[in-house]
Amino acid sequence: MDPPRGSVRVVLTEFLPLALWFVVFTRLDALTGRDAGAATANALSLQAVERALHLDVEVSVNAWLAGHAVLSRLAVGVYRLYYPVVAGVLIWIFIRHAEVYRRVRRTMVAMMALALLVYWTVPLSPPRFALPGAVDVVARHDFVDQSSWTHPSHYTAMPSMHVGWALWCAYAACSALRPTHPRRARLVWSFPLLMVLVVLGTGNHYVLDVAGSAVLVTAAALLGHAVTDRLRPPHPVRRER
Repeated sequence: MDPPRGSVRVVLTEFLPLALWFVVFTRLDALTGRDAGAATANALSLQAVERALHLDVEVSVNAWLAGHAVLSRLAVGVYRLYYPVVAGVLIWIFIRHAEVYRRVRRTMVAMMALALLVYWTVPLSPPRFALPGAVDVVARHDFVDQSSWTHPSHYTAMPSMHVGWALWCAYAACSALRPTHPRRARLVWSFPLLMVLVVLGTGNHYVLDVAGSAVLVTAAALLGHAVTDRLRPPHPVRRER
């Protein structure tokens, strides 16, 4: 079934419930990851795994970005202003590609629910807190007054929702563009790649946080597909005359 097109009905049946779910998500997110001791212990365990796998590049990437003020400000801009991209992709899908809207919306909702589950069970301190020598690039170059900004807990590094949202944007855009514009569909994956560099460089996430984001979005997409297939009305059986 395609999304409704009446303006009032759209708000009531599509965007208002989604906005309410986002508010619930942010409120629940703020309640997670409050155990600093567990978050630090989990961070040390994750760092040990990364060292064993030779993936512990966070400090070097962070130091390189911190040494370039202009790039640091650009990275902070990407880190702070990605939500308009998420909203724009959702609205564009709704207006221009209704055939995939339900599926990508369900994937979004599932992604947020699964992320909350991980945050509740595995608090994790980010590199800027848990890695000696890491620089908090966002705090150094932030253009937001953090005293008036509502922040979620700082101990929810796994998975990275910045990368998760960027991956969702790429997945949604790719789903819409792949049938008619396959080349453009491949280009949209540059956005999550950029976000990976941003979250590593700013000291907000580990390499394994990024891997966790990929697992998160994949699981959410599979769940979105399964729900969509289950709710899809059966094709009527044609009777031969």
